[in-house]
Amino acid sequence: MKPKTLSIHFYRTRNGREPVREWLRGLGRPDSLAIGEDIAVVQHGWPLGMPVCRPLGDGLYEIRSSLSGSRIARVLFFFDAGEIILVHGFIKKTRKTPGQDLRLARERKRDYLA
Repeated sequence: MKPKTLSIHFYRTRNGREPVREWLRGLGRPDSLAIGEDIAVVQHGWPLGMPVCRPLGDGLYEIRSSLSGSRIARVLFFFDAGEIILVHGFIKKTRKTPGQDLRLARERKRDYLA
């Protein structure tokens, strides 16, 4: 049986900005395409684990992408009503996910669910 394809939604601020979409557009085409392919893998293949996806706690997950130049990107998301909500994206520069990125993702999740 084929897994169900999940809908993808970008978190939108109260003033209409979509931070993850804006971040992806600012990366350049090769990087945004690579990240988009990894998002599609999660969208069409959920549930997934490592190396593509990892739980972060509090209902947050990360999509793990490898980019050119030995760079890595992360897109943080959660589920709402069976849909994937993308709340934050960043280029990872340290081994551990920075606390400020987790806090921002949690804040956006709370805002979305409010």
